[in-house]
Parts: sequence; C-alpha cells; structure tokens
Amino acid sequence: MLADLLRALADLFSFTGAQHLQNIHPLIVHFPIALLFAAALMYWIGFLARRESWQWSGLWMLALGALGAAAAVATGLYAAPGVMLAPSVKTVLLASHKRIMIAALVLSAVLALWAIAARPMPVRGRGAFLAMLVLLAALIAKGADYGGRMVYDYNAGGYACGQPIEFSQ
Repeated sequence: MLADLLRALADLFSFTGAQHLQNIHPLIVHFPIALLFAAALMYWIGFLARRESWQWSGLWMLALGALGAAAAVATGLYAAPGVMLAPSVKTVLLASHKRIMIAALVLSAVLALWAIAARPMPVRGRGAFLAMLVLLAALIAKGADYGGRMVYDYNAGGYACGQPIEFSQ
C-alpha cells in the first residue's frame, strides 16, 4: 500500500514530456501570453463598463504578464543558440520572433510601470494606453505565430523528425 502511494506520487511529479524538450522556454512562454492578452481584455472591459475593479484585475495581469515576459525572453535568448533549426529558419523566423518578443517585453514593461504609477489605469493618456494594449496583443500574436511556426513547421522543440529542416514558404 505504501509502495503504491509512493509510486503514485512519483508518477504525479515526473514530467516525462518535459524530458524531450531542448530547453525550458516552452514551459514559460504560455503564461505571459495568457496574462498579457487577459490584461488588455480586462482594461478594455473596465474602461467600457466603467468598472475600476476590472481595471485593477488588468493591472495585476499586466504586471504579472510583464514579469513573465521577462522570464520568457530570458529563457528564449538563453535557448536560441542551441535550438536545432536550419540556418535559413533561424535567419527568417527566429530572428523575427526574437525582435518582436523583445519589443513586446519592452512595451509590456512600460505599460505596467505606467499603470502602477497611475493605479489602476492612467487618466491622462488613457486612449494611448488602451491603444498600446491593443498593439501589445498584436505584437504577441505575431511573435507567437513565428514561435509556433518554428515548433510545428520546423520541429524546433522536439525529436519528431530529422533535423534540421530547411526554410520554405
């Protein structure tokens, strides 16, 4: 009975899927993506519904999303030199992914600091703040698209097929 319980606990805390990852970047990236999209949504709902509680939710999600984006960019920059991609894919997709996601990190940090200073949402420049949240969501969507293409079109994160795969339109 005790042996079964210990085996069950070992199974619960063993992540065999993660053993096949080349790096931890894929484990990190989804949290800031979700938090930053949700922050934009919360701020817009709070603005349209005139609900400060929604804006406070947006502030927390924006701050946590910006911190998560810093972790995602850091793990991505650390992983980039060792990722198994053909040079043509690195030149086209990885470089674009990197530039866009660094821009998204900078923008999320600026917006988070602005929101923290003017809690929960800026009064002066509110329209610009809301527009920049939309821009942030667009940057993240485009950067994530490049990341997804590297993973699903060129097998950047696993061993499902032979490496490297050359870039193609």
